[in-house]
Amino acid sequence: MILEIADIRIQPGLQADFDAAIQHGVTEVIAKAKGFNGFKINKGMESPERYVLMIFWETLENHTVDFRQSPGFTEWRAIVGPFFAAPPVVEHFTLLSKSD
Repeated sequence: MILEIADIRIQPGLQADFDAAIQHGVTEVIAKAKGFNGFKINKGMESPERYVLMIFWETLENHTVDFRQSPGFTEWRAIVGPFFAAPPVVEHFTLLSKSD
């Protein structure tokens, strides 16, 4: 399983609208993508315009190819993109260890 982490910064004062938009975008668009295995969204406390989106994929290619090259990616960006203060920083991770 692959973990995608997107560090998102939005324009100030738009948190309530973005909260709804990001949840809608993930549940209605990304969740339908091939290889999607769940998500978490965290909001910044000290930096209220900062969000960390974590998406679990079966493979790296499910995100980088299957989703990013699909019409769903364009739909996703249309939902959340207008809020961005800068392009999100996106990285992928594999699990090293975890607690039970």
